[in-house]
Amino acid sequence: MAFAWTLALETGHPMIDAQHKELIKAVNDLLAACIQGNAADKVNSTVDFLLSYTKKHFGEEEQLQQQTNYPDIAHHKVLHAEFVKYVADLSAKLKEQGPSPILINNIIRGVGEWLVNHIQKEDVKVAAHAKKTSGG
Repeated sequence: MAFAWTLALETGHPMIDAQHKELIKAVNDLLAACIQGNAADKVNSTVDFLLSYTKKHFGEEEQLQQQTNYPDIAHHKVLHAEFVKYVADLSAKLKEQGPSPILINNIIRGVGEWLVNHIQKEDVKVAAHAKKTSGG
């Protein structure tokens, strides 16, 4: 089942929300490729995208946290580092084992569920703090 972008995932910060949409889209595009029988063709590019884009997104999000003196920045950075390691581990398994249905499912579910959980529990706090400190 695809991960729907809903108001529950909106943080209210334009940059954060736009980047989250790109990450969710990548997961959903891989799921669509699975349904069409093209997962093996799509999985490598998806994992490569997730590796590079999460680093970009996390870097920009952490920069926002620094600029606004977000009080929980150290914890948030740890969560980001753990996720980057998770995606890197998936990438390594993909290179070693190839695109098995189980691994592709782990990529879709693991990445998608982590993103949704992280957005709803952590990133909403970052966006609210940024809004409060910017006076907007």
